[in-house]
Amino acid sequence: MRRTLEPYLWLLFSGGGVVAALVLPVLVLLFGVLMPLGVVGWPAPEQLGALLDPVPVRLALLAVAVLCLFHAAHRIRFTSEELLGLARFDLVIALICYGGAVAGGIVAGLVLF
Repeated sequence: MRRTLEPYLWLLFSGGGVVAALVLPVLVLLFGVLMPLGVVGWPAPEQLGALLDPVPVRLALLAVAVLCLFHAAHRIRFTSEELLGLARFDLVIALICYGGAVAGGIVAGLVLF
């Protein structure tokens, strides 16, 4: 029996779905709504630097970014194949989508570290 990467890609998709549903809305609410409206004060640059200083915090933010990117890549891949009828280009679409997620993860890693 030939092994495929498909179960691992579904694992990244489901992990990204959980992160996108639980963590991302909180970040958008804080940094996109409450802080610009003045409901919550903006943290000082020193506070943000102190928050991002520990390695586990940076790893957690990297995990959020990578999982959301793989979740989006998986959705885009299967939406383009099933709804647009591009299933014959499965390998090309998969390489573009997951390659973009990997590239985005590398950029996020470079920014955070």
